[in-house]
Amino acid sequence: MARKAWTAEELRAQGLTVPARVAFEAAGIGETHGYRLAKSGELPFEVLKIGRKYRVPVASLLKCLGIENETKVTA
Repeated sequence: MARKAWTAEELRAQGLTVPARVAFEAAGIGETHGYRLAKSGELPFEVLKIGRKYRVPVASLLKCLGIENETKVTA
């Protein structure tokens, strides 16, 4: 399945945080590998664990991707 190319505008429209799977997709990280990295604290962006779910602050994701002021995320 093809990955979605998220724009910074689309990510910001999600609110203050996005589900981890959205962050992985935007960063070009596979979901299984992404969750493994999240559990070990090795992702290059901030991850919040809320109950059993992982959320990623949009600002942290955009900063990590270096696209705070750009419009397209390409992974």
